[in-house]
Amino acid sequence: MPLQQQQRGRVFTLRPAALAVAGLLAAGGAHAQAAADAADPAKEDKDAAQLEQVVVTATRASKAIEKIPGAVSVVTRREMDEQLLVAEDPSQLLAAQVPGYAPSRQKMTSQGESLRGRAALILFDGIPQTNPLRAGAREGYFADPTVIERIEVVSGASAVQGLGATGGIINYISRTPRREGTFHTLDLKYSSSFSAGDEATWKTGYMLEHKQDAFDALFYVGGTQRGVGVDGDGRRLGIESTQGDTQDSKALDVFGKVGLALTPQQRLQLSFNQFRLAGDGDWRQVPGDRNTGLPTSSERGEPPGTPPRNKVRTTSLEWSHEDLAGGRALAQLYKQDFSALYGAGIFVNFQDEDIAPRDTLVDQSEIVADKTGLRLSWVRPDLGFQGLELTTGLDWLSDTSEQRLAITGRTWVPPLKFNSTAPFSQLEYEFGNFTVRGGLRYENARLRVDTYRTLAAYNRTEVAGGERSFDKFVKNLGAVWRVGGGWSTFVSYSEGFGLPDVGLVLRGVNVSGRSIANLIDLQPVVTDNREVGVTWRGERGSFTASVYDSRSKLGSQVRVDNATGIGSVQRLPVHVKGFEFTGEFKPQRDWTLSTTYALTRGKTARTTGEPLDVELSARNQGPDKLVLAARWAFMPGASARLQAAHYASRHINEGVTPVGSTQLAERFDGYTVADLGVNWASPWGELGLGIENLLDRQYIGYYAQANPAGTSDDYYAGRGRTYTLSWRRTF
Repeated sequence: MPLQQQQRGRVFTLRPAALAVAGLLAAGGAHAQAAADAADPAKEDKDAAQLEQVVVTATRASKAIEKIPGAVSVVTRREMDEQLLVAEDPSQLLAAQVPGYAPSRQKMTSQGESLRGRAALILFDGIPQTNPLRAGAREGYFADPTVIERIEVVSGASAVQGLGATGGIINYISRTPRREGTFHTLDLKYSSSFSAGDEATWKTGYMLEHKQDAFDALFYVGGTQRGVGVDGDGRRLGIESTQGDTQDSKALDVFGKVGLALTPQQRLQLSFNQFRLAGDGDWRQVPGDRNTGLPTSSERGEPPGTPPRNKVRTTSLEWSHEDLAGGRALAQLYKQDFSALYGAGIFVNFQDEDIAPRDTLVDQSEIVADKTGLRLSWVRPDLGFQGLELTTGLDWLSDTSEQRLAITGRTWVPPLKFNSTAPFSQLEYEFGNFTVRGGLRYENARLRVDTYRTLAAYNRTEVAGGERSFDKFVKNLGAVWRVGGGWSTFVSYSEGFGLPDVGLVLRGVNVSGRSIANLIDLQPVVTDNREVGVTWRGERGSFTASVYDSRSKLGSQVRVDNATGIGSVQRLPVHVKGFEFTGEFKPQRDWTLSTTYALTRGKTARTTGEPLDVELSARNQGPDKLVLAARWAFMPGASARLQAAHYASRHINEGVTPVGSTQLAERFDGYTVADLGVNWASPWGELGLGIENLLDRQYIGYYAQANPAGTSDDYYAGRGRTYTLSWRRTF
């Protein structure tokens, strides 16, 4: 599946005066291929069409999008470049490109960043990055975006890639050398609002690509240093001192991949990625005031403990055979080690008078998750007769996760030892303009936990160890009818299999006599997604529209007690309905207009047995959104993209009686933000100018504004107008 993918500009460490000169010279730019595309829109259309033909995550095989019954999209490298030129924020990129993805928090933590009101399974080259056993909302930062070739997104419940995709799949595909020869690429980027000191971002990266005969190799090393930005009013942005922030931080990524064609049909590939994002600890939080609308801010100072950080190491060995018994075989052995350290503080649930007087004990938690897995698949076309295709295989996963208190060495969540074996098979039959597909996956999982004791805040309760097994068949069925004239329709039914946040359940046990065997809260989450859609593709544009209905009889909702700030898992039914639309129109050769719209309506119950009349909180569902963009290739080798994102107001559960000390009412007033990106393939390299929040709009983020358990410590404003200049050169 060779696809020509490209890269784009990175960190520039220049003085403001030099940057101004560079901006006048550049008028923009992210990336040579984007500039070439601007010079030749016909070629751009051809490349985009090629990209849309490849979706690995949807079926565990290469399949054209128009033959897949479901909502599947691909974010190309060019689209990534244009978005990352405005803001180096992966979740902001997804919010702009994927209809059902909730607004970015602009933080290291991804709480509230759901997909269609549910959790998404995040993959990196098919390797799970999500930690379902103890979901700490830190899985979004695992690699530098520079090493990503494209992003494949499957919206809606899915089981084809395993545990955790109750809302969909987001698979990041890493780069692979495509051109013969040896190439060196240097990327530089500088971002600043030019309105305050110590708020700039510097980024630099170096990439080596080599391909000759049967051997190819790619190496990348890149680093980023971020300051603390300002909002639209020029006020210093607030630091998320507990959950983690990308501000006041340093990031380093080292990525390597080598491939060898053993025979014309066989390939062996080894890849390695080591990523670290850590706070500098130079700034501390200044509380705002929710009642008056004053956002949280920051000031110079050293917070307690070690600054929050993410450390992720992913290794993969992959073998493929293009003609094994008439089909394509793939075997991948992988290992992923993840740790997320959270900020320190005097938290009520960490207090223990056996260690220190009440309300004086400072501690911080760390989640550690180690995964080892094996993925096997075999795709056999024309099985028995023409048009019938079989996809079959097996996934095996061993995951050990725990959460500990880093300063005092206490166990908060005991080691969770999880093993899963899942064989799967899928049949597809194509006849004429029809494609019918159906599949079955058998999830056979086992969770083992030794006897442990909870913290003092939970009465030091002893919980008897034991084992829980989960056995479930999950299925999918769908059909596509290519009507003609560029029109096609699809209908699908798919199921996803997930777990509640096991660690959150187990760490909160405060009643004696409980054991792993009798904790009903550990029952799995099974979600079914029904969807109907229509697609049109023509010479001047395309669009896809779909409606979906997603249900789970035993969902998993986290509710935070407003009195204590402690979250707990509620096992209640969840019902989400929605409508999504994506479209593109080319009124002229050099112009491209695009739009994305998503409407989401999620419901749950107050307590067990009650009707589903409570709307999902901001932790679980995003607001309705509309994204409009215009791209203009105004001269050979140069283009500009103007984008506006509108997040609609969302006032929910007003007048609904609280559940205990948990408030359910939320108010979000909505906001609109516009961004601009310009690029130019100049004689001196590929130059870029990006302007985030073009109109310097002052706004409070969706999750910060709507969060009913929020305090004046987490009332965060969004970034104000920020300029980014980039330079990239390949030699």
